[in-house]
Amino acid sequence: MAFLFDSFAGWKAYATENQCSLVDVVLGYEMSQKGRPAADIRKGLMEAWVVMKEAVHTGLHENMVSRSGMINNGAKKVYNYPVPVLSKEFQQLIARALAAKEVNSCMGRVVAAPTAGASGILPGVFFTLQQVHQISDDQVIDGMLLAAGIALIMEQKASIAGAVGGCQAETGTAAAMGSGAIVQSLGGDTDQIFGAVAITVQCMLGLVCDPVAGLVEVPCVVRNASAAAIAFSSAQIALANVDSVIPVDEVLEAMGEVGASMETRYKETAMGGLAATTTAKRIASKVLIRDIEILPDQEA
Repeated sequence: MAFLFDSFAGWKAYATENQCSLVDVVLGYEMSQKGRPAADIRKGLMEAWVVMKEAVHTGLHENMVSRSGMINNGAKKVYNYPVPVLSKEFQQLIARALAAKEVNSCMGRVVAAPTAGASGILPGVFFTLQQVHQISDDQVIDGMLLAAGIALIMEQKASIAGAVGGCQAETGTAAAMGSGAIVQSLGGDTDQIFGAVAITVQCMLGLVCDPVAGLVEVPCVVRNASAAAIAFSSAQIALANVDSVIPVDEVLEAMGEVGASMETRYKETAMGGLAATTTAKRIASKVLIRDIEILPDQEA
């Protein structure tokens, strides 16, 4: 019987007992759940990887202006800016995460990983990881499988939905997925992988979901970029064997507690945080009026 992903401690124990890798455990779970062979599972993930890369390319090369006007080709501006604040690779990471998420905001095709609101993080992470470290597509697929296992446990222990746990649940989960995958791809062991997840969530604990005008645009797009950066910083820390101090399962229990106690206005309702500012209310009013005016034409 496949492991049911109820805890990180259990995942590690199951892999140790069955003398297999963390990735193998996730692959076995997917095969059991879907009733399909490993080759089919990996083929499906390869198709998802292609979509992720296409989203990055689209966001960097096509016109990305959202209907609200709040998103206006930000990824290209970052990618082409002449002065990197750290390195060209860091600049490109940020731009790629922005690009894929802008595609989502402009109603393009993305991979919800784990949600559409966080759909820029894994493309930015994997694209950049492959560029910098020349990992193969097969290694990317292994990273995606590992990331899926991380998300399964985070969903059980906390949430992956902004409407339930705030933005920590969406971008926080995606960043943790990416961070664990980075460590795994670079040869980290199980404890280092789980440490990266714990450190990532510690960095993003309590982040509210406050979309301006109720649209998954501001601050969602820029949060995808910052989450991608946190994924890499947490992976760097964990690979150096810096202890997260609080075990990953306990960190996720804290994440669940914070999400449960968070006021409703901070859970994707557009009633609190940035969405409640004077400027956000003015934007929301304009967007609502524009939608009402467009409706009759659509029905004609």
